[in-house]
Amino acid sequence: MQYDRRNSQRVEVTLSTTWEGVLERNEATITSLSLNGCFVLSGGRVQPKELLRLEIQLPEGGPVKVWAEVVDQDYEIGFAARFTSPSEDEDQQRLLQFISEALGAI
Repeated sequence: MQYDRRNSQRVEVTLSTTWEGVLERNEATITSLSLNGCFVLSGGRVQPKELLRLEIQLPEGGPVKVWAEVVDQDYEIGFAARFTSPSEDEDQQRLLQFISEALGAI
């Protein structure tokens, strides 16, 4: 099991996503997911603290749409983002449920 700098449990995943920021809209893949955020494998350009809209394709029940803030980037690989959607948001709740179930399966 891996941990990020904030000690949040991470789940290794392969989930398709579309992200939209100030400069671009791109198709990408989420490779790591936690209750706080995710890592997006993407060659797109983002800026630190940029607010993004992520549409994440979950295995069941269709996509979820959440807001996230860029917290780290590597221009050649992708970027890390922290979720900023309110926890009472229905899509955020579906995503948190998916992560909790995945963590329980480890």
